[in-house]
Amino acid sequence: MPTHVLPTTVVGSYPQPEWLVDRAMLSKSVPRTRMHAMWRLPAEHLEQAQDDATIVAIRDMERAGIDIVTDGEIRRESYSNRFATALEGIDADNPAMITARTGNTQTPVPRVVGPVKRRQPVELRDMEFLRRNTDRAAKITLPGPFTMSQQAKNEFYKDDEELAMAFAEAVNAEALDLQKAGADVIQLDEPWVRNNPELARRYAVKAINRALKGVTVPTVVHLCFGYAAVVPGSNKPAGYSFLAELDDTIADQISIEAAQPKLDLGVLQDLSSKKIMLGVLDLGDPNIESVEIVMDRIRNGLKYVAADRLIPAPDCGMKYMPRATAFGKLKAMCEAAANLRAEIG
Repeated sequence: MPTHVLPTTVVGSYPQPEWLVDRAMLSKSVPRTRMHAMWRLPAEHLEQAQDDATIVAIRDMERAGIDIVTDGEIRRESYSNRFATALEGIDADNPAMITARTGNTQTPVPRVVGPVKRRQPVELRDMEFLRRNTDRAAKITLPGPFTMSQQAKNEFYKDDEELAMAFAEAVNAEALDLQKAGADVIQLDEPWVRNNPELARRYAVKAINRALKGVTVPTVVHLCFGYAAVVPGSNKPAGYSFLAELDDTIADQISIEAAQPKLDLGVLQDLSSKKIMLGVLDLGDPNIESVEIVMDRIRNGLKYVAADRLIPAPDCGMKYMPRATAFGKLKAMCEAAANLRAEIG
């Protein structure tokens, strides 16, 4: 793990190449069920192609100067569907329809038809591959239990809380295996806590804590307002409806989107016990921010969070962006952090 202040990282995903996925198809949705048609290669060549694209993503992050890299989530159709649909008790082949997080469209989601159980690892090979291919600190992400419970149609459990706790047990078993495989950081993606804050207040913290039980490496909970490519900035609120509550989780870090929605960073004072992964790259802006702009955003965070508790990051995953833009933004962020480290001394 980096020992300097303001270590840089990514939220998780990096752009998948056009030769690997149909980016036009991908751009239309964030799939909850499987989207096998998105992949351009036949099944017998797909794993090797995903491996090659993963190495490209890792090298881009390293060249940009990222301190804590991921595998770019290159093997995933979305941040959540690969793990969620691999569990026992889930029927992804005969989906139900629920209202999307934006509230405007109906989205096909898996149906929960029996006890949710993890029978075998889902992302273990991903983590082993990442560990073999970088000597930097390595982070891997998992969908959070609350979010998965909101992205499925419950047809088995008595209520959504019971479903979320079953997902939490599955996530925990996976996280413990990922830790053994060399993960330096494990992140849970929980964007849906701000979509249904009343339900989240009832049991999201309980589910997150169950999912992270026994994990001894640094842990993160990420929340955002949605991919910039899917949810325009004009539709994003200026504040989180569920944030201060995350101070009660056992996670070490909270990751928030702040650049695109121009978040009032005074809210960070509600998370005094946590390190903050602060979104300082606006992924809705097609331009690559100048180093000075990113430095200003980091400085704004430093008004509320000490340098040893602040981790600069993009607002969200970068998978919907052009690769050259994603790389340029990461490079600007790393240069901005390095400049501020020199200022701080």
